Amino acid sequence: MKRPFYFLIALIILITISLSQPVTAKAQETVEVAAAAICRDVVDREPVGVGDTFEALVDKLWCFTKIVGAQTPTVITHVWYFGDTERATVTLPVRSSIWRTYSSKIIQSHEIGDWHVDVLGPDGGLLQSLKFEITP
Repeated sequence: MKRPFYFLIALIILITISLSQPVTAKAQETVEVAAAAICRDVVDREPVGVGDTFEALVDKLWCFTKIVGAQTPTVITHVWYFGDTERATVTLPVRSSIWRTYSSKIIQSHEIGDWHVDVLGPDGGLLQSLKFEITP
């Protein structure tokens, strides 16, 4: 009588462990920003002309991010803000555990003031915020 009971307990434990492993593995995936910059250009997947202050005649700026930690293909999002006004949202693929990606925004000559780009993770949570200023 005891033998079937112990077999049933062992079977329940094995099923519980096997079902919980995929959830645990997924929970351990953490996407992080290893490097980020606002820059004038991206050449050979590297930022060029990095800064936090740019003249109004800059025409276009880039937000460069190096993402680490993705175990499966996923996405991040760059949200560009002029002051508190959202100006652009760009969803970007992340296809490996170390991935460089970037978005760009045309800057109008009259858009003088504080800007920032929020880098959002796959779940929409804020990973990093990059602040910069456009000057006359």
